[in-house]
Amino acid sequence: MTEKEKFALQLETFVADLKNHISTPDEQWTVKGFIDVFKNVYTISADTKIISKILEIHLFPKVLEFAQLNGYKVVLAEHQNYYPDVSFVKVDDESIRFAVDFKTTYRNPKKSYLCNGFTLGSHGEYFENRTSTKNIQFPYSSYLGHFCLGIIYDRADITLIDETKIYAVDDLSLITSVVKNFQFFVTEKWKIASDKSGSGNTANIGSINNIDDIINGSGLFSKLGESWFDDYWMNYKKITIPDGKGDTKKISTLKEFVAYRNGDVSLIVEKRNVKP
Repeated sequence: MTEKEKFALQLETFVADLKNHISTPDEQWTVKGFIDVFKNVYTISADTKIISKILEIHLFPKVLEFAQLNGYKVVLAEHQNYYPDVSFVKVDDESIRFAVDFKTTYRNPKKSYLCNGFTLGSHGEYFENRTSTKNIQFPYSSYLGHFCLGIIYDRADITLIDETKIYAVDDLSLITSVVKNFQFFVTEKWKIASDKSGSGNTANIGSINNIDDIINGSGLFSKLGESWFDDYWMNYKKITIPDGKGDTKKISTLKEFVAYRNGDVSLIVEKRNVKP
């Protein structure tokens, strides 16, 4: 078993019990709000960025336990926009290190087999230049693996959340949790990548959004392999080909790219946006 395979197995074992750490018996998030020095409790906003950050903070003591149990030290990103969220570095051999990003997203309320998706890091400078230290904790090539520790959840009915109301500590049970029904997963990021950018004009890699495929690591590149993922995203929208109409276009789909590289397009795993 390689070091990467061993680490992946350790992470999968670790996340198996995380749900119990953050959930009540009825699947509600145990975090109900925040408290001031006067013991007033205020509900949390349903804003996804706020939920994501508080979930990270909530889980961090467990992350430290995991690292200590398996002989790693934790190195946090020095700046907010740095990749990854956490670097796990082997205590007795610092050449063994793994990148782990926390990824949180919510289920589609009308199509529960789909989630909102998330970004998988930049395909810019540090991704193309694997020895670069720009916006990354350690050079990309120095990591033996790049993992997502993901959380998928349901958002509460917004009509049940009153952000203007102040509660007493004894009334915590009366506060509706803003999220519930957590599902954890661990996978290498290339296995759940799509072939589209993840956010507007920024150079971020997008994910697939079929939940079963995310859990099983069955993204577009999952049969092609990580080298195809690297090659595609290093060259995303950089290669010009004829468009068949007398003009040219930039390659922006995996099918076009694999055909251009004379690869086997039958190995591309199609996106599943319909109910299985």
